[in-house]
Amino acid sequence: MSRTVLVLRHVEIAHLGNLEAVLRDHDYEIRYLDVTTENPATAPKPDLVVVLGGDIGVYEKSEYPYLETELSFLRDRLTAEQPTLGICLGAQLMAEALGETVRRGKTVEIGFRTITPTDAGLDSPLRHVAGVPMMQWHGDTFGLPSGATRLASSNEYTNEAYSLGDFALAVQFHPELSDEMYEQWIVDGMPELERLGIEPDDLRRQALLYGAAMEAASVAMFTEWLDQLH
Repeated sequence: MSRTVLVLRHVEIAHLGNLEAVLRDHDYEIRYLDVTTENPATAPKPDLVVVLGGDIGVYEKSEYPYLETELSFLRDRLTAEQPTLGICLGAQLMAEALGETVRRGKTVEIGFRTITPTDAGLDSPLRHVAGVPMMQWHGDTFGLPSGATRLASSNEYTNEAYSLGDFALAVQFHPELSDEMYEQWIVDGMPELERLGIEPDDLRRQALLYGAAMEAASVAMFTEWLDQLH
């Protein structure tokens, strides 16, 4: 019998990427939901929810009122300890749903960065990213939610990954990113890159060096997490 996954999407170019094949290998039926126009609480109850990234901040609720609806949905789901994965903005939304406050960080991380698993992280699926630069594109942060276990940090951000029991995982980096998505993000993000003085070709060179290893580590991490989940 197949399982269902509800994928909460905030922007068209941020999708499951290379994680889609892992879900299909685990017999998941995938349904995307556009949170800007649809209420996830009205969707049929899924076995798993994946909350993807986006180019907004959780603190921009007045400009994007659908965030309140999404936070309410996630609060109910996490309180009920139902399987949930958050990526970048998704991880931030999960933290705020659990009572933390998402805020702007001191730096903006764009490009491949080393993630350092904690001792708990090395005893979890996050062990696969140890020593493998992972793609980052964020500038927001939050405190570690009550009851959560920190799994990884970076030089710039303390909370790069955390878990809640064995039912939820949240990461600030982008394990889903494929080569095609990466190029699309670079093109779409040109104004921000120019403002920050980041050379697009430097990001492309990083992808040539680290992209294949990152994708392999991401698939291994996500596969192990799904295996443990079931």
